[in-house]
Amino acid sequence: MDPTSVPAEAVATAHDMSFIGLFLQADPIVKSVMILLVIASLACWTVVFEKIVRLSAAKRQAKAFDAMVRSEGTIDTQQKGIAGQVVKAGLDAWRDQDPSESRAERRERIERAMKGALGLEVKRLQGGLPLLATSGSTAPFVGLFGTVWGIMNSFSSIAKSQDTSLAVVAPGIAEALFATAIGLVVAIPAVMAYNKLSGDVARVQSGFVSCIAVLGNRLARDRGPHARAAAAE
Repeated sequence: MDPTSVPAEAVATAHDMSFIGLFLQADPIVKSVMILLVIASLACWTVVFEKIVRLSAAKRQAKAFDAMVRSEGTIDTQQKGIAGQVVKAGLDAWRDQDPSESRAERRERIERAMKGALGLEVKRLQGGLPLLATSGSTAPFVGLFGTVWGIMNSFSSIAKSQDTSLAVVAPGIAEALFATAIGLVVAIPAVMAYNKLSGDVARVQSGFVSCIAVLGNRLARDRGPHARAAAAE
C-alpha cells in the first residue's frame, strides 16, 4: 500500500500528543535539547531552595546583629553565621590597636575589617545565583534552537510525503514547539527567582553594613569593661 494514500485520520492516531509522547517521538537532537533544559530546571530549583534556607538564616542573623549593636550592651561573641564572622573580624581589629592612630583611623580600620568579613559571607550567599541568571537568559534560546531544528525536520518530512494536511504537519511542529515551551518553563522561574534572591541578598548586606558603621564607631571609642571583656573571650 502506498504510504501517501494513508488517510489523515490514521496518521493522526499514530501520534501521541501527550507531553511524554511528544518527548519520545521527538528528533534525537530535539530530545537532547529537552533533556538539557530539564537538567537546567532541576539545577535552578535546587539553587532556589538552598538560597531560601540560607537567606532565612541570614535574615535572622541580621536581626540579632542589629539588636545587639543597638542595645549598647556587651558585645556578643557567640553570634552565629555572618554575624559571628563580622563580630570576630571587628574584635580582632579592635585588639590590634596602635596608640599612634586617631579614633577616626581606628574606626575606619575596624569597619574595613568587618566589611571584608561581610563581603566574603555575601559572596557565599550569592553562590548559585549566576546559574539562575544564565539559565534565565539562555534557556529560551536553547529551546528555540530545538524548535527550529524540529520544524526543519517536519518540513523535510512533509516534502518527502508530499502531504501538507494538518494531520501530517501538526505532530512534528508540536514536538518542536514543545522544546520552546520547556525553555520558557525553565527561564521564567529562573529570572523571577534571581531577581527576588538578589534583592534579598542586597537587603541582608545593607542591614549588616548599617550596623557595622554603628559598631565600628562604638569599638573605636569604647575602652570600657564590656568591650575589654568581649575582647578577652
